[in-house]
Amino acid sequence: MFGWKRIIAVLIGISVWCTELKAQQYKVSGTVRDAHSQEIIPFATLQFDGTQTGMVSNAEGNFLFELNVIPSDSLLVRVMGYTILKMPVDRTLKEQTVNFEVTRSDVSLKTYEIKANVNFALILLKQIVKHKPENNYNRLDNYKYEVYNKLELDMKNLNKEKLSKNRFTKPFAFILNNIDSTSEDKPFLPIFLTESLSDYYFQSSPRKTKEIIKAARTSGIDNESVTKFLGGMYQNINVYNNFIPVFDKQFVSPIHHNGAFYYDYKIADTQYISNQRFIKLNFTPKRKGENTFIGDIWVHDTTYAVMKATMSVPKDANINFVRRVSMVQEFRQLPDSSWFLYKDKFVADFWAPSPKPGKTFDFIGRKSTTYDNVITNDTAATNIFGDKKYPEAVVVLDSARVRKESFWNDNRPDSLSKNEVGIYKMIDTLQRMPLFQKYSNTVRFLATGYKPFGPIEWGPYYYLFSQNRLEGFRLRLDLGTTPKFNKDLYLYGYLAYGFKDNVYKGKMSALWLLKRHPRMYLYGAYTKDLDNGSHYYDEVGTDNIFTLAIRKGGIPQKFLMIQEQRLEFFKEYYSGFSHQITLLHKQARPYEPLPTAEFYPKTVSSRDPLTTTEVEVKLRWAFHEQFLEGNYYRISLGSKYPITELKLAAGIPGILNSGQQYQRVSLSVSDYVKLPPFGSLYYNVFGGKIFGTVPYTSLEVHPGNEIYYYNKYAFNMMNRFEFLSDQYVGFNVEHTIGNGIFGYIPLIKKLKWRQFWTAKGVVGSLSESNKQLNLNNGYPFRTLQGNPYLEVGTGIENIFKFLRVDFIWRVAPDVLPDEPANKKFGVFGSFKLQF
Repeated sequence: MFGWKRIIAVLIGISVWCTELKAQQYKVSGTVRDAHSQEIIPFATLQFDGTQTGMVSNAEGNFLFELNVIPSDSLLVRVMGYTILKMPVDRTLKEQTVNFEVTRSDVSLKTYEIKANVNFALILLKQIVKHKPENNYNRLDNYKYEVYNKLELDMKNLNKEKLSKNRFTKPFAFILNNIDSTSEDKPFLPIFLTESLSDYYFQSSPRKTKEIIKAARTSGIDNESVTKFLGGMYQNINVYNNFIPVFDKQFVSPIHHNGAFYYDYKIADTQYISNQRFIKLNFTPKRKGENTFIGDIWVHDTTYAVMKATMSVPKDANINFVRRVSMVQEFRQLPDSSWFLYKDKFVADFWAPSPKPGKTFDFIGRKSTTYDNVITNDTAATNIFGDKKYPEAVVVLDSARVRKESFWNDNRPDSLSKNEVGIYKMIDTLQRMPLFQKYSNTVRFLATGYKPFGPIEWGPYYYLFSQNRLEGFRLRLDLGTTPKFNKDLYLYGYLAYGFKDNVYKGKMSALWLLKRHPRMYLYGAYTKDLDNGSHYYDEVGTDNIFTLAIRKGGIPQKFLMIQEQRLEFFKEYYSGFSHQITLLHKQARPYEPLPTAEFYPKTVSSRDPLTTTEVEVKLRWAFHEQFLEGNYYRISLGSKYPITELKLAAGIPGILNSGQQYQRVSLSVSDYVKLPPFGSLYYNVFGGKIFGTVPYTSLEVHPGNEIYYYNKYAFNMMNRFEFLSDQYVGFNVEHTIGNGIFGYIPLIKKLKWRQFWTAKGVVGSLSESNKQLNLNNGYPFRTLQGNPYLEVGTGIENIFKFLRVDFIWRVAPDVLPDEPANKKFGVFGSFKLQF
C-alpha cells in the first residue's frame, strides 16, 4: 500500500513540474564581457532591479533566466572592480538577449574593506609569491610551442556621413563599407591587420631563445624587420615577473614579491571549474599615479598557480597618447599538472592630435596571441639551437610571406571576422590608388623630409637653406636613389653653395649591401665641405634651417674645410659581433679664429702636416641588438646587454702627402638599464689614447655645444674646441625617473611632467710635445690635466607631451676671468616624443 501511495505522489509531482515548465514563458539570456578588452567575465552576479530574482553567470560568462513572469523592466550586473551596469528588459518578449559590457572602476578596494584581525587576501598573496618559482613556466629547463599572433588597428568614433562628404576622404568612400560596430554608438573602421604563425623555442641554461616565423602577412607593410617584431618573441609578457612592460614603461605586477606595498587586495569570489577550486583576488593601487594596475586574478587553490589575470592601466597613469590599456593572460594545465601559458590579449586605446583645436584622432589596437602544441623538457625544444639552418634569434622563412589562403584557414586557431577579411582587400585597393599614394607620399615627406621621384629622391628638406658667418646664405640640394633604382646599391650626394664665400661644396657616396643578414657592405665617399659639428645620426648640427635662431650669444662659429676620401668594409656576425675596416685620407683647412694651416709649416719632406692617411679597425659587440630596417640603412633599437666598441687606428705618413704619424686606441661601453620602479638609466663610459705628436685636428677635441638645443652626446656647457687631450677617460649618465617629485604636487601631477637628472664628466691630458705644438699658436686651447670637466643637470620632460627642458650647471673647471658668467649655467630645450 505504501508503495502505491509513493508512486501516486511522484506522478502528481511530475505533473505539477510539467505544468510549471509549460507556464515558463519567458527567457532572458546573454553574456557578460569587459567593455574594453571584450573578454568574458565569469561568475558575475545578475539581478532584476528591485527584486530578489537573480543568478550568477557561468564560467563562460553566459546566463539564462527561465521565468514565468519577468519581475522587473531592468536587469543589472555586479562585478567587484567594475561599475554596476543596468540594462532595460522588455517584459512582453518571450525570448530576448541582453548582453552586458561592464567598465572597469578605479574605486579603491578600501571601499569594500571589512574590519578583521586577519587579511586572508594577503595570506593568499603570500602563498602565490611563495609558489612563483615552481609555477613560472620559465623555470622549465626547456620548452617549445606554436604561437599565433593577430594584431589589428582600428579608427574609432567615425562619422560615416561626414567622411562620405569630405572632399579629402570622399574618393575613399568605399572603405566605409568596412565600418563595424560593437554597438550602434561605437562604430570603428579596421585599417590595419597582421598575422603571424611561429614556432618558439626556449632553453634556460645557457639561456637561449629562437623563433621560426612560418607564416606572416601584414596589410600595407612588407618589411622583414617589422615582421620579426610582430612575431611572438618581442611581445611576450609574464605575470609572474615582478615588472610587466607597457609601452616601454615598467608596471608593477599584481603578484610582485612586495605586492602589498603597491596594492590593496581583496578575495572577491570562490568557484569550482572542472572539479577544481579557484579563488578570485581583486587588486587596486594603493596610491594614484604609480605604475600599477587595477584588476583581478583567478588562482588555483592547490598549486597557487595563476589561471587567469586581467589587468587594466588606471586613467591617471603617466603614459602618453594612450587612453586605456587592458591586458589578459590565461594559463591552462598540462597533462603533468603544471600550468603553462595559453592566451594573451592586449587592448589599447590611442589618441593623436588633430589639426582642429580640441579634436583628436582615436584608434584602438587589439593584439591576441594563442599558444598551442606545448612540449616541455624535451630534446625537441633544444635541437633547434644546434641547427645551422637557423642562425638568427628570429628567423623569417622564405615561404612565410607567400602563404596561400588555404594555409591560413587550416592553421589559424580562429577564423577571421568579415571585417578582418575585408582589411586585406581594402589595403590592397588603396595601395593601387594614385590619389592615396599622393596623400601617403605627402605625409612621408613632412615626417621624414624625403620626397621620392621614381628611382630618385630629394631630401631632407631641412638642409635646403641655412646661414653662417663664413658662407652667408647657404643653399644645398640633396639627391639619392631609391630601391626602384637598385635594392642593394644606394647612391647619394649633395651640392651646396655659399653666396658670401662663392664656393661650391658637396659630397658623393655609394653604399653596396653585399648581404643583409648578417649585414655586410662596402661604403665609399668623397666629401669637401665645412665641418658642421655633428657626429651622430640624431645630433643637431649647424647645417640646417632650425639652428639659425638658437645659437649661444657671443661665441664665434668655428669652421674647418674638410676634404675627405673614405672607404669602409663592414661585416657582422649572428652573435652580435662586427668589425669594420676603414681607409681614410683627410685634409683639414681651418678658418680663423681657429689656428690656420700657417701655424703648422710643412716638414722637410714637403708633407702636409694637416693631411692624414689613416687605417682604422672597429670591433663591436652588441649581443641580441635589435634593428628597424630601412631600404638601405637601419636604426638600432638597442640591446638588453651592454654594447662595447673598440677602435684601433694608425696614421701612416708619406702616403698621398700625409704628414702625420700616430696610433690611436679608444674604448666605450654603453647600455640602457631598466630600474623599475625608478625609471631607466643610460650610461656610457669611454676612454682613449693617442700616441704621437699631431695637430689639434687629429687630437681628441672634446665635443662641446654652442646652440641651445640639448645635445645628448656633447658637454653642453663646453664650447667647441675648448679642450684638447691625447689621453682621456669620461662618462655620460642620464637617469629618467618618471613622475619623481611631480607625482606629489597635485596641480602639476595632472600635467604628467617627468623628471630626470644627468651627469657628464671627462678628465684628460696632453703630452709635452703636443702642448708645444698646439698651445702656442694664439688660440686659447685648454687641457683637463689635474682639473677634470664636470657638468650636472636636471629638468622636465613630457611638457605638452613632446618638449624637454634641461637645466645644466658647469661644476668644473672654473670659467676664465674674461669668459661670460653664462658659461656656468644654461637652459636648453629639445624634442622628445615618447609614450
